[in-house]
Amino acid sequence: MTSRDDGEPIALFEPLMIGEGSKDRSKINDLALDLATRAAAFRSSLPASTASALADLIRSMNCYYSNLIEGHNTHPVDIERALKDDYSADPKKRDLQLEAKAHIEVQKWIDRDGLVDIPVAPASILEIHRRFCALLPEDLLIVENPDTGERLRVIPGQLRERDVRVGQHFAISPGAVPRFLDRMHEAYLRSGRIEAILAAACAHHRLLWVHPFLDGNGRVARLMSYAMLRQSLNTGGLWSIARGLARNDTIYKTHLQACDEQRHGDRDGRGSLSESALSNFVEFFLGVCIDQIDFMEGLMKPDRLRDRIMIWAEEEIRAGALPAKSDLVLKAILYQGELSRRDVADILGASDRTARRVTSALIESGALKSESSRAPLLLAFPAKLAGRWMPGLFPEK
Repeated sequence: MTSRDDGEPIALFEPLMIGEGSKDRSKINDLALDLATRAAAFRSSLPASTASALADLIRSMNCYYSNLIEGHNTHPVDIERALKDDYSADPKKRDLQLEAKAHIEVQKWIDRDGLVDIPVAPASILEIHRRFCALLPEDLLIVENPDTGERLRVIPGQLRERDVRVGQHFAISPGAVPRFLDRMHEAYLRSGRIEAILAAACAHHRLLWVHPFLDGNGRVARLMSYAMLRQSLNTGGLWSIARGLARNDTIYKTHLQACDEQRHGDRDGRGSLSESALSNFVEFFLGVCIDQIDFMEGLMKPDRLRDRIMIWAEEEIRAGALPAKSDLVLKAILYQGELSRRDVADILGASDRTARRVTSALIESGALKSESSRAPLLLAFPAKLAGRWMPGLFPEK
Protein backbone atom coordinates (compact mmCIF):
# COMPACT_ATOMS: atom_id res chain seq x y z
CA MET A 1 0.00 0.00 0.00
CA THR A 2 1.36 3.40 -0.99
CA SER A 3 1.85 5.79 1.94
CA ARG A 4 0.10 9.14 1.80
CA ASP A 5 2.16 11.90 0.17
CA ASP A 6 0.89 15.42 0.84
CA GLY A 7 3.09 16.81 -1.92
CA GLU A 8 5.32 18.89 0.36
CA PRO A 9 7.90 20.83 -1.68
CA ILE A 10 11.53 19.85 -1.23
CA ALA A 11 12.27 23.49 -0.39
CA LEU A 12 10.74 22.88 3.06
CA PHE A 13 14.06 21.67 4.49
CA GLU A 14 16.42 23.91 2.55
CA PRO A 15 19.15 24.96 3.01
CA LEU A 16 20.91 21.62 3.21
CA MET A 17 24.36 23.25 3.37
CA ILE A 18 25.71 26.52 4.74
CA GLY A 19 25.88 28.84 1.72
CA GLU A 20 29.18 30.23 0.48
CA GLY A 21 27.80 33.71 1.06
CA SER A 22 26.93 33.07 4.71
CA LYS A 23 28.68 35.32 7.22
CA ASP A 24 29.53 32.16 9.20
CA ARG A 25 31.01 30.18 6.32
CA SER A 26 34.62 31.35 6.75
CA LYS A 27 34.65 30.48 10.46
CA ILE A 28 33.08 27.09 9.80
CA ASN A 29 35.59 26.32 7.04
CA ASP A 30 38.43 27.10 9.45
CA LEU A 31 36.93 24.72 12.02
CA ALA A 32 36.65 21.97 9.40
CA LEU A 33 40.30 22.42 8.42
CA ASP A 34 41.38 22.38 12.06
CA LEU A 35 39.36 19.20 12.61
CA ALA A 36 40.94 17.52 9.58
CA THR A 37 44.45 18.43 10.75
CA ARG A 38 43.90 17.19 14.29
CA ALA A 39 42.24 13.96 13.15
CA ALA A 40 45.14 13.13 10.82
CA ALA A 41 47.76 13.93 13.46
CA PHE A 42 46.07 11.78 16.09
CA ARG A 43 45.71 8.78 13.83
CA SER A 44 49.32 8.96 12.64
CA SER A 45 50.56 9.16 16.25
CA LEU A 46 49.28 5.66 17.12
CA PRO A 47 51.00 2.37 16.21
CA ALA A 48 48.78 0.13 14.11
CA SER A 49 48.39 -2.49 16.86
CA THR A 50 47.36 0.14 19.42
CA ALA A 51 44.95 1.77 16.97
CA SER A 52 43.24 -1.57 16.29
CA ALA A 53 42.73 -2.30 19.99
CA LEU A 54 41.54 1.24 20.65
CA ALA A 55 38.99 1.08 17.81
CA ASP A 56 37.39 -1.96 19.49
CA LEU A 57 36.95 0.02 22.71
CA ILE A 58 35.64 3.08 20.87
CA ARG A 59 32.80 0.99 19.43
CA SER A 60 31.64 0.26 22.96
CA MET A 61 32.07 3.91 23.89
CA ASN A 62 30.14 5.12 20.86
CA CYS A 63 27.37 2.63 21.56
CA TYR A 64 27.15 3.55 25.25
CA TYR A 65 26.88 7.29 24.69
CA SER A 66 24.59 7.09 21.64
CA ASN A 67 22.13 4.90 23.54
CA LEU A 68 22.47 7.12 26.62
CA ILE A 69 21.20 10.07 24.57
CA GLU A 70 18.04 8.02 24.01
CA GLY A 71 17.70 7.41 27.76
CA HIS A 72 19.06 3.85 27.61
CA ASN A 73 21.87 3.42 30.15
CA THR A 74 23.87 0.22 29.69
CA HIS A 75 27.30 0.44 31.31
CA PRO A 76 30.27 -0.46 29.08
CA VAL A 77 31.20 -3.36 31.39
CA ASP A 78 27.72 -4.84 30.79
CA ILE A 79 28.15 -4.14 27.06
CA GLU A 80 31.44 -6.04 27.13
CA ARG A 81 29.70 -8.96 28.83
CA ALA A 82 27.04 -8.98 26.14
CA LEU A 83 29.73 -9.26 23.47
CA LYS A 84 30.73 -12.49 25.21
CA ASP A 85 27.09 -13.65 25.33
CA ASP A 86 26.98 -13.06 29.11
CA TYR A 87 23.56 -11.50 29.71
CA SER A 88 21.74 -10.23 32.78
CA ALA A 89 18.94 -12.34 34.27
CA ASP A 90 16.85 -9.14 34.40
CA PRO A 91 14.82 -9.08 31.11
CA LYS A 92 15.01 -5.27 30.79
CA LYS A 93 18.77 -5.18 31.33
CA ARG A 94 19.20 -8.09 28.93
CA ASP A 95 17.20 -6.22 26.28
CA LEU A 96 19.45 -3.17 26.69
CA GLN A 97 22.53 -5.39 26.42
CA LEU A 98 21.17 -6.81 23.16
CA GLU A 99 20.47 -3.27 21.94
CA ALA A 100 24.07 -2.29 22.69
CA LYS A 101 25.38 -5.38 20.94
CA ALA A 102 23.28 -4.52 17.88
CA HIS A 103 24.74 -1.00 17.77
CA ILE A 104 28.30 -2.34 17.96
CA GLU A 105 27.65 -4.88 15.21
CA VAL A 106 26.42 -2.13 12.88
CA GLN A 107 29.43 0.08 13.62
CA LYS A 108 31.75 -2.88 13.09
CA TRP A 109 30.08 -3.43 9.71
CA ILE A 110 30.64 0.26 8.86
CA ASP A 111 34.28 0.04 10.00
CA ARG A 112 34.80 -2.93 7.69
CA ASP A 113 33.58 -0.89 4.71
CA GLY A 114 30.21 -2.59 4.57
CA LEU A 115 28.47 0.43 3.04
CA VAL A 116 28.19 0.08 -0.73
CA ASP A 117 27.14 3.70 -1.34
CA ILE A 118 27.93 6.91 0.54
CA PRO A 119 26.48 6.95 4.08
CA VAL A 120 23.81 9.56 3.24
CA ALA A 121 22.41 7.57 0.31
CA PRO A 122 18.85 6.33 0.96
CA ALA A 123 19.95 2.71 0.55
CA SER A 124 22.69 3.22 3.17
CA ILE A 125 20.31 4.85 5.65
CA LEU A 126 17.81 2.03 5.21
CA GLU A 127 20.51 -0.62 5.60
CA ILE A 128 21.87 0.95 8.80
CA HIS A 129 18.36 0.92 10.25
CA ARG A 130 17.68 -2.62 9.04
CA ARG A 131 20.88 -4.04 10.51
CA PHE A 132 20.38 -2.27 13.83
CA CYS A 133 16.70 -3.12 14.32
CA ALA A 134 17.01 -6.70 13.04
CA LEU A 135 19.19 -7.50 16.07
CA LEU A 136 16.90 -5.86 18.64
CA PRO A 137 14.70 -7.87 21.01
CA GLU A 138 10.98 -7.75 20.24
CA ASP A 139 10.13 -5.48 23.19
CA LEU A 140 12.42 -2.74 21.83
CA LEU A 141 10.70 -2.85 18.44
CA ILE A 142 7.38 -1.71 19.89
CA VAL A 143 6.65 2.02 20.06
CA GLU A 144 3.58 3.65 21.57
CA ASN A 145 1.73 6.63 20.15
CA PRO A 146 1.78 9.13 23.05
CA ASP A 147 -1.54 10.65 21.96
CA THR A 148 -3.58 7.50 21.35
CA GLY A 149 -1.71 4.79 23.26
CA GLU A 150 -1.63 2.67 20.08
CA ARG A 151 1.28 0.22 20.02
CA LEU A 152 3.14 -0.09 16.72
CA ARG A 153 5.89 -2.45 15.62
CA VAL A 154 9.01 -1.04 14.01
CA ILE A 155 9.94 -2.98 10.86
CA PRO A 156 13.74 -3.11 10.34
CA GLY A 157 14.75 -1.10 7.27
CA GLN A 158 11.21 0.08 6.52
CA LEU A 159 10.27 3.74 6.20
CA ARG A 160 7.42 4.89 8.40
CA GLU A 161 3.88 4.76 7.06
CA ARG A 162 2.43 7.02 9.76
CA ASP A 163 2.51 10.70 10.61
CA VAL A 164 4.85 11.58 13.49
CA ARG A 165 5.53 14.54 15.72
CA VAL A 166 8.84 15.15 17.50
CA GLY A 167 8.39 17.82 20.14
CA GLN A 168 6.97 20.81 18.28
CA HIS A 169 8.05 19.48 14.88
CA PHE A 170 5.45 17.78 12.68
CA ALA A 171 7.42 15.65 10.25
CA ILE A 172 6.56 15.46 6.55
CA SER A 173 3.93 13.00 5.36
CA PRO A 174 5.16 9.39 5.15
CA GLY A 175 4.85 9.21 1.35
CA ALA A 176 7.10 12.28 1.00
CA VAL A 177 10.01 10.69 2.89
CA PRO A 178 11.63 8.99 -0.16
CA ARG A 179 11.63 12.26 -2.12
CA PHE A 180 13.32 14.13 0.71
CA LEU A 181 15.91 11.37 1.23
CA ASP A 182 16.71 11.49 -2.49
CA ARG A 183 17.22 15.25 -2.22
CA MET A 184 19.64 14.76 0.70
CA HIS A 185 21.59 12.23 -1.35
CA GLU A 186 21.84 14.66 -4.24
CA ALA A 187 22.77 17.63 -2.04
CA TYR A 188 25.57 15.86 -0.16
CA LEU A 189 27.24 14.27 -3.19
CA ARG A 190 30.00 16.84 -2.98
CA SER A 191 33.62 16.03 -3.75
CA GLY A 192 35.42 18.75 -1.78
CA ARG A 193 36.83 17.73 1.58
CA ILE A 194 35.49 20.76 3.43
CA GLU A 195 32.04 20.16 1.96
CA ALA A 196 32.17 16.50 3.00
CA ILE A 197 33.04 17.39 6.60
CA LEU A 198 30.30 20.03 6.81
CA ALA A 199 27.84 17.58 5.26
CA ALA A 200 28.29 15.19 8.21
CA ALA A 201 26.91 17.89 10.51
CA CYS A 202 24.23 19.30 8.21
CA ALA A 203 22.89 15.88 7.20
CA HIS A 204 22.69 14.91 10.87
CA HIS A 205 19.92 17.40 11.53
CA ARG A 206 18.20 17.16 8.18
CA LEU A 207 17.78 13.39 8.54
CA LEU A 208 16.24 13.90 11.98
CA TRP A 209 13.97 16.56 10.47
CA VAL A 210 12.73 14.08 7.86
CA HIS A 211 12.35 11.44 10.61
CA PRO A 212 12.18 8.53 8.16
CA PHE A 213 11.49 5.72 10.66
CA LEU A 214 8.97 5.08 13.40
CA ASP A 215 11.89 4.68 15.83
CA GLY A 216 15.68 4.50 15.79
CA ASN A 217 16.18 7.80 13.96
CA GLY A 218 18.65 9.19 16.50
CA ARG A 219 20.90 6.14 16.44
CA VAL A 220 20.74 5.98 12.63
CA ALA A 221 21.62 9.68 12.34
CA ARG A 222 24.62 9.32 14.65
CA LEU A 223 25.85 6.18 12.88
CA MET A 224 25.40 7.91 9.52
CA SER A 225 27.40 10.93 10.70
CA TYR A 226 30.03 8.61 12.18
CA ALA A 227 30.35 6.91 8.78
CA MET A 228 30.51 10.26 6.98
CA LEU A 229 33.29 11.53 9.26
CA ARG A 230 35.10 8.21 8.96
CA GLN A 231 35.19 8.66 5.18
CA SER A 232 35.93 12.38 5.02
CA LEU A 233 38.55 12.38 7.81
CA ASN A 234 39.84 8.79 7.65
CA THR A 235 39.28 8.60 11.41
CA GLY A 236 40.00 4.90 11.74
CA GLY A 237 37.25 4.75 14.36
CA LEU A 238 39.67 6.13 16.99
CA TRP A 239 37.30 8.72 18.45
CA SER A 240 33.60 9.35 18.50
CA ILE A 241 31.40 12.40 18.57
CA ALA A 242 28.70 10.49 20.51
CA ARG A 243 30.57 10.97 23.81
CA GLY A 244 30.72 14.72 23.27
CA LEU A 245 27.07 14.93 22.24
CA ALA A 246 25.96 12.96 25.30
CA ARG A 247 28.05 15.12 27.64
CA ASN A 248 26.36 18.17 26.10
CA ASP A 249 22.97 16.54 25.73
CA THR A 250 20.83 19.59 26.54
CA ILE A 251 22.82 21.88 24.23
CA TYR A 252 22.75 19.22 21.49
CA LYS A 253 18.98 18.86 21.62
CA THR A 254 18.46 22.63 21.89
CA HIS A 255 20.47 23.08 18.68
CA LEU A 256 18.43 20.40 16.92
CA GLN A 257 15.20 22.10 17.92
CA ALA A 258 16.51 25.49 16.78
CA CYS A 259 17.35 24.00 13.38
CA ASP A 260 13.67 23.09 12.96
CA GLU A 261 12.73 26.78 13.01
CA GLN A 262 11.74 28.81 9.98
CA ARG A 263 14.25 31.39 8.78
CA HIS A 264 14.29 34.72 10.58
CA GLY A 265 13.94 37.33 7.84
CA ASP A 266 15.75 37.98 4.57
CA ARG A 267 19.22 37.90 6.14
CA ASP A 268 18.83 34.32 7.38
CA GLY A 269 19.68 32.45 4.20
CA ARG A 270 17.48 31.65 1.24
CA GLY A 271 15.76 28.46 2.31
CA SER A 272 12.66 27.77 4.37
CA LEU A 273 14.60 26.82 7.51
CA SER A 274 16.97 29.04 9.47
CA GLU A 275 20.48 29.03 8.01
CA SER A 276 21.89 30.76 11.08
CA ALA A 277 20.53 27.99 13.33
CA LEU A 278 22.10 25.37 11.05
CA SER A 279 25.38 27.31 11.14
CA ASN A 280 25.32 27.35 14.93
CA PHE A 281 24.69 23.61 15.00
CA VAL A 282 27.53 22.92 12.56
CA GLU A 283 29.88 25.03 14.67
CA PHE A 284 28.80 23.14 17.79
CA PHE A 285 29.12 19.76 16.02
CA LEU A 286 32.64 20.43 14.70
CA GLY A 287 33.71 21.86 18.05
CA VAL A 288 32.57 18.69 19.79
CA CYS A 289 34.59 16.61 17.29
CA ILE A 290 37.73 18.65 18.00
CA ASP A 291 37.16 18.38 21.75
CA GLN A 292 36.85 14.59 21.53
CA ILE A 293 40.06 14.25 19.49
CA ASP A 294 41.89 16.40 22.05
CA PHE A 295 40.50 14.23 24.86
CA MET A 296 41.56 10.97 23.20
CA GLU A 297 44.96 12.38 22.29
CA GLY A 298 45.55 13.28 25.94
CA LEU A 299 44.60 9.77 27.07
CA MET A 300 46.83 8.09 24.48
CA LYS A 301 50.02 10.07 25.07
CA PRO A 302 52.55 7.19 25.20
CA ASP A 303 54.35 8.13 28.41
CA ARG A 304 51.17 8.83 30.36
CA LEU A 305 49.37 5.74 29.08
CA ARG A 306 52.42 3.60 29.84
CA ASP A 307 52.65 4.99 33.38
CA ARG A 308 48.97 4.32 34.11
CA ILE A 309 49.19 0.75 32.80
CA MET A 310 52.40 0.00 34.68
CA ILE A 311 50.99 1.37 37.96
CA TRP A 312 47.94 -0.84 37.47
CA ALA A 313 50.15 -3.89 36.80
CA GLU A 314 52.31 -3.28 39.88
CA GLU A 315 49.20 -3.01 42.06
CA GLU A 316 47.74 -6.20 40.59
CA ILE A 317 51.00 -8.05 41.25
CA ARG A 318 51.11 -6.85 44.86
CA ALA A 319 47.48 -7.95 45.32
CA GLY A 320 48.28 -11.40 43.90
CA ALA A 321 45.95 -10.92 40.94
CA LEU A 322 48.84 -11.17 38.46
CA PRO A 323 52.00 -13.31 38.68
CA ALA A 324 55.30 -11.66 39.51
CA LYS A 325 57.09 -9.95 36.60
CA SER A 326 53.88 -9.66 34.56
CA ASP A 327 54.69 -5.97 34.27
CA LEU A 328 57.80 -6.81 32.25
CA VAL A 329 55.69 -8.41 29.53
CA LEU A 330 53.35 -5.42 29.44
CA LYS A 331 56.27 -3.01 29.27
CA ALA A 332 57.77 -4.88 26.31
CA ILE A 333 54.50 -4.76 24.41
CA LEU A 334 53.99 -1.09 25.19
CA TYR A 335 57.37 -0.30 23.63
CA GLN A 336 57.25 -2.78 20.75
CA GLY A 337 53.55 -2.85 19.88
CA GLU A 338 53.37 -6.66 19.99
CA LEU A 339 55.31 -9.60 21.39
CA SER A 340 55.92 -13.12 20.15
CA ARG A 341 54.92 -15.75 22.72
CA ARG A 342 58.29 -17.44 22.41
CA ASP A 343 60.01 -14.27 23.63
CA VAL A 344 58.09 -14.12 26.91
CA ALA A 345 60.33 -16.65 28.68
CA ASP A 346 63.46 -14.66 27.76
CA ILE A 347 61.93 -11.39 29.00
CA LEU A 348 60.97 -13.02 32.30
CA GLY A 349 64.20 -14.99 32.64
CA ALA A 350 62.02 -17.97 33.50
CA SER A 351 60.87 -21.34 32.18
CA ASP A 352 58.42 -21.84 29.35
CA ARG A 353 55.87 -23.07 31.88
CA THR A 354 56.12 -19.84 33.88
CA ALA A 355 55.93 -17.82 30.67
CA ARG A 356 52.69 -19.59 29.73
CA ARG A 357 51.25 -18.96 33.21
CA VAL A 358 52.05 -15.22 33.02
CA THR A 359 50.70 -14.96 29.48
CA SER A 360 47.45 -16.71 30.43
CA ALA A 361 47.00 -14.45 33.46
CA LEU A 362 47.45 -11.28 31.39
CA ILE A 363 44.99 -12.49 28.76
CA GLU A 364 42.51 -13.52 31.46
CA SER A 365 42.79 -10.07 33.06
CA GLY A 366 41.87 -8.47 29.73
CA ALA A 367 45.15 -6.58 29.46
CA LEU A 368 46.36 -8.60 26.47
CA LYS A 369 44.74 -10.35 23.55
CA SER A 370 45.86 -12.81 20.90
CA GLU A 371 44.13 -14.22 17.85
CA SER A 372 45.33 -17.75 18.57
CA SER A 373 47.74 -19.74 20.74
CA ARG A 374 50.48 -19.08 18.17
CA ALA A 375 49.65 -15.46 17.30
CA PRO A 376 51.54 -12.49 18.78
CA LEU A 377 50.44 -10.90 22.04
CA LEU A 378 48.81 -7.48 21.65
CA LEU A 379 47.66 -4.82 24.07
CA ALA A 380 43.90 -4.75 24.65
CA PHE A 381 41.69 -1.98 26.00
CA PRO A 382 38.88 -3.74 27.90
CA ALA A 383 36.03 -1.65 29.29
CA LYS A 384 36.56 -3.08 32.77
CA LEU A 385 40.05 -1.51 32.89
CA ALA A 386 39.12 1.75 31.20
CA GLY A 387 38.65 3.54 34.51
CA ARG A 388 42.30 2.90 35.40
CA TRP A 389 43.94 3.01 32.01
CA MET A 390 41.82 5.72 30.37
CA PRO A 391 40.15 7.79 33.09
CA GLY A 392 37.16 9.83 31.99
CA LEU A 393 36.33 7.68 28.97
CA PHE A 394 33.37 6.09 30.72
CA PRO A 395 31.47 6.95 33.89
CA GLU A 396 32.28 4.89 36.95
CA LYS A 397 30.04 1.85 37.52
